[in-house]
Amino acid sequence: MSIADKSSAGKTREPVLDTVERVSEMCFGLFMALTFVGAVSALGGTDSPRTMFYTAFGCNLAWGLVDAVMYLVRTLVDRGKNLTIALAVRDHPDPGEAIRAMREALPRAMGAIVDDRELEVIRARFAARAALPERPRLARADFVGAFGIFLIVVMTTFPVALPFVMFDDAKLALAVSRGLTLVMLFVGGLALGRYAGFGGWKAGFAMTALGVALTVAIIALGG
Repeated sequence: MSIADKSSAGKTREPVLDTVERVSEMCFGLFMALTFVGAVSALGGTDSPRTMFYTAFGCNLAWGLVDAVMYLVRTLVDRGKNLTIALAVRDHPDPGEAIRAMREALPRAMGAIVDDRELEVIRARFAARAALPERPRLARADFVGAFGIFLIVVMTTFPVALPFVMFDDAKLALAVSRGLTLVMLFVGGLALGRYAGFGGWKAGFAMTALGVALTVAIIALGG
């Protein structure tokens, strides 16, 4: 491979986790920390700020691990489904059945604009060239993605939980923690809005409103 080819490959390489996955995991970590901190305060744990810190951190440590493992499970299942469809398209003796399998796998919006003749061209090329694995497997990038999810969920805890180490007053620490949560939710919504192309500021405020609604619900439940 030439230097130019290597450069081109590097530019077209997709990130392990896209913007939606990264922001979604960050918001998941924030909501989990906020919920568990609220639960501890409802049980009378606000007298010990360090208890709140360890509760939030331990919660996200556990759920970061669970979310990372489920990411691998979901990836393997999706890959198995895609492989099943690919084998049906490549090996089915009836081209019509193969095209039907392709159409069923397409998103509805895409299926409405692609006709059978176009699918037959794709099927013929695929059947002539496709070399498929015997079974779905996880690649190194999948484990890197799972580790990235674990880190995002766990590291999201620190800005939310840090006030419980910095302040001796548990109520003040809880208020600062909730404020930081809302700021981080706004940043996450801003990133999602810009990624989707429908207005970063609107998405940021919408995500913040969602955080406010969740915080009010937690307070109403005794958090």
